[in-house]
Amino acid sequence: MFVGVGSSRVRDLFATAKKNAPCIIFIDEIDAIGKARGKGGSFGGNDERESTLNQLLVEMDGFGSNESIVVLAGTNRADVLDPALMRPGRFDRHIAIDRPDVGGRRQIFMVHLGPLTLHKDCDATNISEKLALLTPGFSGADIANVCNEAALHCARRDGKAIEDKDFETAIERVIVGLERKSRVLGKEEKTTVAYHEAGHAVCGWFLEHADPLLKVSIIPRGVGALGYAQYLPKERFLYSTEQLMDRMCMTLGGRVSEEIFFKRITTGAQDDLQKVTKMAFEICSNYGMNETIGPVSYGRQDNEGFQKPFSEKTGQMLDDEVRKLVQIARERTRVLLTEKRDQVEIVAKRLLEKEVLTREAMVELLGKRPFEIQDDMDDWMDKNQQGKNKDKKVEIPPPIEGVTDLPEAAVASKAVDVI
Repeated sequence: MFVGVGSSRVRDLFATAKKNAPCIIFIDEIDAIGKARGKGGSFGGNDERESTLNQLLVEMDGFGSNESIVVLAGTNRADVLDPALMRPGRFDRHIAIDRPDVGGRRQIFMVHLGPLTLHKDCDATNISEKLALLTPGFSGADIANVCNEAALHCARRDGKAIEDKDFETAIERVIVGLERKSRVLGKEEKTTVAYHEAGHAVCGWFLEHADPLLKVSIIPRGVGALGYAQYLPKERFLYSTEQLMDRMCMTLGGRVSEEIFFKRITTGAQDDLQKVTKMAFEICSNYGMNETIGPVSYGRQDNEGFQKPFSEKTGQMLDDEVRKLVQIARERTRVLLTEKRDQVEIVAKRLLEKEVLTREAMVELLGKRPFEIQDDMDDWMDKNQQGKNKDKKVEIPPPIEGVTDLPEAAVASKAVDVI
């Protein structure tokens, strides 16, 4: 940008706004000119962006109560904005727009399903409710992408109307990428992936506070994913120690399953180990949930910082406690999967046969999760199963019996474990 052009345009913008008052000025991606002054590289006293920001601050500071001009701005990087922009009298109303919950996703799906030609068996209200449950952590743009991908998948198979399977394929593509048909796994690798994912699935099924399983697959997708398990995280903002421990155990289920069934380990658990290590570090260093470290919080660590907010001795204690916590979670997972060995084998063999298992298939294999509180997907399945049986006037067959007792040792954005 040429020197003086930015500030001149800001003056012209506000002059035009005052002539056309009442009016609204909206500045999108304001972090492009509104970054904190005096920080980072060449953004110093003579930088053109700083001159532009200064002019913007001057114009907004000169507003009177009778100007009839409203200034709005949008950004995904509110943390880097200059403090002067955020003080009272300027952008003093801060509205955080988070990702939608299940109710919001359902309404967004209804909007994007409107222009689509759905199959006669796909009711828009019912399918939007199901898709909202299958897409935890999705933004509005992700939801629009799912609907577009479903339409494209329908066109590729020369379909006349979009069916339920088109939406499921679209969700998989958005989450983990395209199916890699050219990547053919050997029998040994495929078996390892099946038992790995079965370990995740069974842990999530029999741990009370773990996220309920939605789908598990051993079809290679994307760049490096040989299989994945998708979960339905609850809309919660607080986590207890038991909930975090259950999530750690579920994440370690794949690695422990390999150890139990093959007496060896592979590199497939790298992503799982990174997640577990991060959770354990947060528990010890930030959440104050470790007895040895105590009720202290050192803040989140960024990789660019050279100075840590704790001493070398404390750092050594953190390393020891994180390693100890991961070992405890690993041992609890080993106890659970050893007791549920038969269930892991059942799920793994069905995965080798079908390659993809849904929640309905898991209920058929293992029975319902042995807990009183159901999640949203269970409620949706019960409601739709009752409706189908009401229309067909037949009784619901009982699920296949399986071990559903929870051992004492197993006390319990995008919700995907990838190998």
